[in-house]
Amino acid sequence: MVMSDTTIFARASGAGRAAIAIIRISGRLCGPILDQLGGDRPPPRRAVLRGLHAPAADGCGELLDRALVLWFPSPRSYTGEDCAELHLHAGPAVVEAVSAALVALGARPAEPGEFTRRAFANGRLDLLEAEGIADLIEAETQAQRRQALRQADGALSALYNDWAARLRHLLAHQEALIDFPDEDLPPEVETTLVHDLARLLDEMRTHLAQGEPAQRIRSGLFIAVIGRPNVGKSSLVNRLAGHEAAIVSEWAGTTRDAIEVRLVLRGIPVTLVDTAGLRDALDPLEAEGVRRARRHADHADLVLDVATDVSAVGRQGAGVLRVWNKVDLAPAPVGWLGVSARTGEGMETLEAMLADAVAGLTETGAGPPLTRARHRAGIEEAASHLAAAGSLDLAELRGEALRLAMQALGRLTGTIGVEDLLDSVFGQFCIGK
Repeated sequence: MVMSDTTIFARASGAGRAAIAIIRISGRLCGPILDQLGGDRPPPRRAVLRGLHAPAADGCGELLDRALVLWFPSPRSYTGEDCAELHLHAGPAVVEAVSAALVALGARPAEPGEFTRRAFANGRLDLLEAEGIADLIEAETQAQRRQALRQADGALSALYNDWAARLRHLLAHQEALIDFPDEDLPPEVETTLVHDLARLLDEMRTHLAQGEPAQRIRSGLFIAVIGRPNVGKSSLVNRLAGHEAAIVSEWAGTTRDAIEVRLVLRGIPVTLVDTAGLRDALDPLEAEGVRRARRHADHADLVLDVATDVSAVGRQGAGVLRVWNKVDLAPAPVGWLGVSARTGEGMETLEAMLADAVAGLTETGAGPPLTRARHRAGIEEAASHLAAAGSLDLAELRGEALRLAMQALGRLTGTIGVEDLLDSVFGQFCIGK
């Protein structure tokens, strides 16, 4: 383990009014700081009530708080360094006074993600697990929590490390073919190498194909609500949201900019986008709203095409749910889902259909989920080198392609060439993580 020369601290619990505030400390001075604050450090991994005192020349200054103190000696801690937690009363004056004492005793406030970066440096977790922890902290829904927990627990790392081990095995066989071209190597060495290479490439491509639903769970889905003016798009959005999110008016063209509403359907975060009515607008502001509406529809995961007139049919096909609004005034034609945003008729059916569609778009396979663009780029790069290796007859060129594939996988887990990634990966954390 690498013990940093600097000792850091940060509030690990949320800000605002609360009963308890947790301050986390990590580094070489952690133990001596506990000795000076609370008299002596408690037994490892046991919560003990201590009076915390400000540092003073005679060794015991003003009482700052009575707090639960936990001591985690290296290497059995989150960062792998000596660590501690102070469970304080959460009054701002208490937190401020204890923080000032920590600075006086030689600690400094932590940077965002610095605790987890130290854990990475000490081999307590790899980059994939660190990103899983970041996603777990940010998880707003149960589906996001479950997915992030699998990654934080190392499921994705185990898969990629298995691939890396198999690649090393392939490379060893390839090197044997390069170094001993005139030896009587068994003919099945070449055959097995090509077969195993193709099998590994197949697994990577399957993993990539199954990755889009997992990325949708992490980032959420976008549903665009489109249609001509005055078909009741805003009223429909308000019904689905359960509150007055969009302005409703009898005047056409009221909605000129996209209005986003957050929902959770089947544990999946969804952004519902109310858009401007689609028509040939003369007003420049409304025309810009129409342009944005079409752009949202082009990039949405799902489109609700709302109509009240068969002559105004918009989009059709996969990813489009055709909704006939105002069935309290006229029945829905065949092939349309009839609803009334005014009376609520058909809304339960619409909500169920939306939930089913969201579940279908986020259905992941049995394997660990691919959740980030960085992961996708790394696997695509590795797969590209494997595909090149499979098409090359010259042994030296095939060996180089295998090495490049290994490097791409190594950058994902943090074992090869990741210095340029560290700031972006750990910078997304809160201060106390």
